[in-house]
Amino acid sequence: MTKYAEKILDIVEHSDCHMTAEQVFDRLRRDFPRVALATVYNNLNRLAEEGHIRRLSVEGMPDRFDRTQRHDHLLCRRCGALADIRLSDLTAWLEKETGIPILAYDLKLLYLCNECRRKVEEQGEN
Repeated sequence: MTKYAEKILDIVEHSDCHMTAEQVFDRLRRDFPRVALATVYNNLNRLAEEGHIRRLSVEGMPDRFDRTQRHDHLLCRRCGALADIRLSDLTAWLEKETGIPILAYDLKLLYLCNECRRKVEEQGEN
């Protein structure tokens, strides 16, 4: 693993949010001021493909990256805010329901965050 990949992995694993490639790039430049954005994208893609980090894709938003520790996500359908949620592992139940071995799953629960819910109530929107 390259020095960039190692540092990017460290940044993602120790982040308290779901970072975009640009946010990782900004953080990486503190230690490597001459790093190129393309290098960050290439390393994030490789790390995700190799299973070292998770890519979180939300339609209409840039991909975000997360640690691989087993957890699921709450996704605000209005503003796109992502929050971690810890649920029981559903793998055994999914395997029973589908009749096939499940390698992994990515669960995103859609909801309205408190701020968006408040805005909707104030504006009378749906």
